[in-house]
Amino acid sequence: MKPLIASLVLGVVALAQTPAPPKKSVATKGAAPAAASSRLLDPSLWRARAPELFRAKFTTTKGDFVIEVHRDWAPQGADRFYNLVRSHFFNNATFYRVVKGFIVQFGAAADPKVTAAWNKANIKDDPVKQSNKEGTVTYAMGGPNTRTTEVFINFRDNAQSLDGQGFAPFGTVTEGMDVVKLLYADYGDIADLGGHGPSQARVQAEGKAYLDKNFPKLDSIRTAVIVPAEAPPPPAKK
Repeated sequence: MKPLIASLVLGVVALAQTPAPPKKSVATKGAAPAAASSRLLDPSLWRARAPELFRAKFTTTKGDFVIEVHRDWAPQGADRFYNLVRSHFFNNATFYRVVKGFIVQFGAAADPKVTAAWNKANIKDDPVKQSNKEGTVTYAMGGPNTRTTEVFINFRDNAQSLDGQGFAPFGTVTEGMDVVKLLYADYGDIADLGGHGPSQARVQAEGKAYLDKNFPKLDSIRTAVIVPAEAPPPPAKK
C-alpha cells in the first residue's frame, strides 16, 4: 500500500486539500480476522481481466454502497480492483483515513500478512482519462507505477489538485454516497500528516488489533462482492 502522494512540497496548508502519504495499513472492527487463505497471500493468482463494466457492492458498518467500474477509464486499475473484490481482500478492512470534505481511503487488508504479500504487487500507471470528481474512486500512489491495493473515494471535486498529479479514477460510487459520507471522520487525518488518526507504520505492522484498540469508532467493510451490472436500456424505437 503506497502513499497517496509522493511529494509533500505543497506544504502544511495544502495537506488538508491534497492526498498525501498514507503508507500501508490494515484494519477493522470486531473479532480478530481469520487466517488468510494461501490464495489470498499470493497476488500472482489474481490476474483475471475485468469485465468492461462491473459493479461492486460494499456492505459496511454504516450501510451499503456500490462502486461502478469502467475498464476503459483505467484498465490496469480496474483489473486489480476486480481481483481484489473477487479474492475478498477488502472484507473486514477499515476506512482508516477519513478527511471531511476531501477523501476517504481504504485498501489495507485486515490481516497484516496479506498487506505484506500485496505490497510488492505494483501495477503500472493508467493515463488520467476521467477527473477526480465527487464520488469517483482512485488509487493511492507514492510515485510512478506504485499502485497496489489502497484506493480513495473523493468527497468533493478534487480534479484541480489531483488530475495533474496522475491520479486516474477507475470508477464511481453510483449508490450509497450518503453512506460513504457518514463514515466516522472525527479522528481527523492520519498521524503521518500531523492529524490525530492512525499511524500508518503501526497499521502496517499491527493491523486490526492496533486500530480496534486505539481507534474503535472507525467504520469498516463487512463484505465486498461483485454484483451484476445493470443492462443498458434498449434503444428507443424510431
